[in-house]
Amino acid sequence: MSVTPIGKHALVTGGGSGVGRSIALALAEAGVNVTICGRREAALAEVASEHDRISGLVADVTDEADMISLYEKAEAARGPFDIVVANAGLSGSAPAHKTTLTDWRRTLDVNLTGAFLTVKPALTGMAARKTGRIVFVASTAGLKGYAYVAPYVAAKHGVVGLMRALAVETAKSGITVNAVCPGFVETDMLEESVRRIVEKTGRSIGEARASLAAINPQGRFIQPEEVAAAVLWLCSDAARSITGQAISVSGGETW
Repeated sequence: MSVTPIGKHALVTGGGSGVGRSIALALAEAGVNVTICGRREAALAEVASEHDRISGLVADVTDEADMISLYEKAEAARGPFDIVVANAGLSGSAPAHKTTLTDWRRTLDVNLTGAFLTVKPALTGMAARKTGRIVFVASTAGLKGYAYVAPYVAAKHGVVGLMRALAVETAKSGITVNAVCPGFVETDMLEESVRRIVEKTGRSIGEARASLAAINPQGRFIQPEEVAAAVLWLCSDAARSITGQAISVSGGETW
């Protein structure tokens, strides 16, 4: 059983750090040319310097014109995207009654609308070539509820729904569409969550980290490389029958 990705060129949004970086490196190590995008040029350049198959382009996933331009530039340079990984995201924390409309819209724009605008330009070409892999990086927040992150939970549930709709649309086209749903992953986003807990509760950093790790039945944080491994498998020929699935990478927190 092979876990070699089917494609020659992949797009990974939010590729300048965390899970996106790990996915980009895993795909590059497997022989795929990878275009990463994000809003921070320096972060993209740092990741690109780690592997000669990775290149970075600055783009905002919430801007349709920006994403169309990214596709045009990247595909002109390295061929059409065979693999698209919609990973870019952000989170915040506030009780629902204190969540501003601005924060609500921004969270949905990046996590849900950004995911749609990431994959939309790929669909026609993949269907014409009768092959393609689309993977959304959602969250366990797309499978269950968490307190104080209502916009994020709503957005990630939307991502899972979008994935399932596209999987049905593309089922006979040679394209597979899936999502990976990590629990708390050891990234900068996790550190931001820890910081907010410390500020709002007065707990120590160790106590805050322990409270989040305990949500995973295995009592630990998921590592970015574990998420990347799941994505790599979904992008392989071995997963050609897997579509429309939300795969929980959470140590048993959700299924």
